[in-house]
Order: sequence, then C-alpha cells, then structure tokens
Amino acid sequence: MSASRSISARAIGPEGARDIARSLPEEVAVAVTCNGTTQAVMMCTPADLEDFAVGFAFSEGYARPEQIERVEIVEVAQGIEARLWIDDAAAEALGARRRAMLGPVGCGLCGIESLEQALRALPRVTAPVVLSHAGAAGAAEALRAHQPLHDLTRAVHAAGFFVPDRGIVLAREDVGRHNALDKLIGAALRAEIDPACGAVVITSRVSVEMVQKTVLAGCGMLIAVSAPTAQALRLAEDAGLTVAAFARDGRLEIFTHPHRITDGAPDVA
Repeated sequence: MSASRSISARAIGPEGARDIARSLPEEVAVAVTCNGTTQAVMMCTPADLEDFAVGFAFSEGYARPEQIERVEIVEVAQGIEARLWIDDAAAEALGARRRAMLGPVGCGLCGIESLEQALRALPRVTAPVVLSHAGAAGAAEALRAHQPLHDLTRAVHAAGFFVPDRGIVLAREDVGRHNALDKLIGAALRAEIDPACGAVVITSRVSVEMVQKTVLAGCGMLIAVSAPTAQALRLAEDAGLTVAAFARDGRLEIFTHPHRITDGAPDVA
C-alpha cells in the first residue's frame, strides 16, 4: 500500500480557477496484534510498519526486541494487521496486564490503573550524549533533508535520530507524531543502534507521550521544533531527559537538564 496518493482538486484564487492534482498522505487503520490478539488500533501512514510494530510494542511495554520472534505485515479488508509473535514470557505478562484492565467502567476507560499508566513512572536517563549548541539547534534543520513524504504532501510528521559528528542517521515519517517516533525507535532497535548515543529530533510539540517514549528508549535528549507542555517538562525533569524546543533558524530553548548542550563546535559531519 502506497504512503501517498494523488487526488484531484479545484484551486480557486485571485488569478482564477484551475484543476490541480495534489499528493496527499494515506491514513490507514493498523491493528497491532500479539500472538493473534489485537492490542491496539492506530491510524498510520502505511510505510515502515515493521519498525512501527517493534517500536510500539517496546514503548508500550508489550515486548522487548529480543522477545519478538517474528513480525508480519498483512493487508486485510479493513486495513492492515501488524502481527507480532512474541515468546511465552512476554505473552504471559501481556495476558496478565490485559486481565487486570478488564471490568465495567462508565467512562469507557480502564479505571484507576489506566490513569496511573498515563503518567507511568519512568526510569532515570543516564545517556552521556553531549551536543554543541550549534549541533542541537541545527538538528531540526538537518532532519528536513530526510522528509520525502512531507515534501510530497506537506501533511506528515517526522522523527529523526541525530548522532554527534554524523548528523541524522535514521528518520521516519507518519501522519501521527507518536507513530513517527515509534517507527524511529523500532528502526533503531532493529538496526542495533544504541539510543543513548544521540538525540531524538521531532517536528511536533513535546507532549507527555513523546517524553515517555524517548526515555523508555534510553535516549537522553529530545529536540523539537515546537513547544513542550508543562507536564511533559515535569516528567522530563524527573527522568533526567534534556528537552530543547523551538529549534529553528539556529536557535533553541533548553528547558531541562541543559548540561548535555554546550557552547562548543558544531556536531554535524
């Protein structure tokens, strides 16, 4: 399934009207299953779905990469199934988690356990990565060269992995900012790239979920072109994550743990 599609439209402006063709991103329902049981359904761009399945399973606590025996991407009538086959230990833990969430609730959520999960305790980040101010500020601009779907459609987010002296070494795109980050995490895990050696760079705002996923991946720095939320910064501060935002035109603002960003020489090769 293609990640984009050409759609006909009628453009109207001061100069008159004309027929045009516009490339737009596809948005498809993707069911993440573990050993045949659906765990979640997300609206995704249908590209790099193996990376998405592995990254989503890891960041949501379903299974670690070494517990995943195989991944299958299967198109079905209603969308796509990202089928994960996990080992017995991961399957047993996931089954216990699902059983704990069952029960009648008027709001349609999972009761108090789901609220605790929303602000789950995070491990402390110990990643030693350090970037210069110029390198960190230029990371978002460097990501622009790795966004072909955005260039085509102007309608998707991107997440990239920036390594000192190398620049952007991995990038993934999706209509959903969380999905793009899950794809990036999955790609790094599958390529056996240590997330502690660089920084995650995103084209969206810094929300709670983006902080959680970055920390759980073991990365010490999150750089964004947009703003963070106050709650995201509280989590980042407690977890030891460096958050820099408003990274544009050689500038950025550092909100938490600024020791990882120095005034040294540029980090882009």
